[in-house]
Amino acid sequence: MSIKRIFDLSFSVIILILIGLPALLIWIIITIFDKGPLVYWSNRVGKNNIEFLMPKIRTMKVNTPNVASHLLQDPKNYFTTFGGFLRKYSIDELPQVWSIFQGKMSFVGPRPALYSQTDLISLRKLKGVDKVLPGITGWAQINGRDSISIVDKVLLDTEYLHKKSFFFDLTILWLTFFGVIFKKNISH
Repeated sequence: MSIKRIFDLSFSVIILILIGLPALLIWIIITIFDKGPLVYWSNRVGKNNIEFLMPKIRTMKVNTPNVASHLLQDPKNYFTTFGGFLRKYSIDELPQVWSIFQGKMSFVGPRPALYSQTDLISLRKLKGVDKVLPGITGWAQINGRDSISIVDKVLLDTEYLHKKSFFFDLTILWLTFFGVIFKKNISH
């Protein structure tokens, strides 16, 4: 077992234990204000282009089109009552720790593509990025997130592929923490 997997497994267990009570409170709030499930299961493309279901706290109304939210005409019109807040602080990402525990994701790696993002998927395959376990955060996320083009995202994912190490991952986690606190590159 690699250091990265040991870190992912250990840290994911700790986080899963810690988010139990806050998840219950969020579920109660969502149940009161917005009908529908707490968790949204998104079809994503993981390592070796294998699809998996990735959980997120539901921040969009039940009948929202199944596309990347930055592609919606006005994403804010689709938010649940507290969806904007949950996204602003990336709280909606917490259930993905379950995917890390299962070994389908890591804390750091290229963000898993939506199954419908065929341009991103094919460019990643061309560059060999599809061989990397996807992550909750990654080099492209701290360098532009959804504000950069698919080509630039894949260039950053490729750079991560060539530079990846446990210490580089720790740097990305550190920069992600400050990016979330100061809401850097979070547009919705």
